Amino acid sequence: QVQIVQSGGGLVQPGGSLRLSCVVSGSILGFPAMGWYRQGPGKQRELVGTISGGDSSVYADSVKGRFAITRDSSKRTVYLQMNNLKPEDTAIYYCTHLATGTWGQGTQVTVSS
Repeated sequence: QVQIVQSGGGLVQPGGSLRLSCVVSGSILGFPAMGWYRQGPGKQRELVGTISGGDSSVYADSVKGRFAITRDSSKRTVYLQMNNLKPEDTAIYYCTHLATGTWGQGTQVTVSS
């Protein structure tokens, strides 16, 4: 069984930065492919980006060049670094273990002046 615990998030002004963390525990082999999703107010959940077992990452066009997904395998932690944040990035952000579909609890990110 896989468990995911998220941390980070909060309120930031436009142009600011935040880093979200996602710790993975449980019965997993190696370090698996992980994804970050978000759900804004009144919107459907959408993909932010993914990182593969080989550390290659892909991003949604809306965040490309501003967001970066990295990980520390020794800590079983995946990070979402968010730079140059915009009000439209306001959402609840979710980390997910792609193979099992396990989700973290979600973290609120609010971008506002």
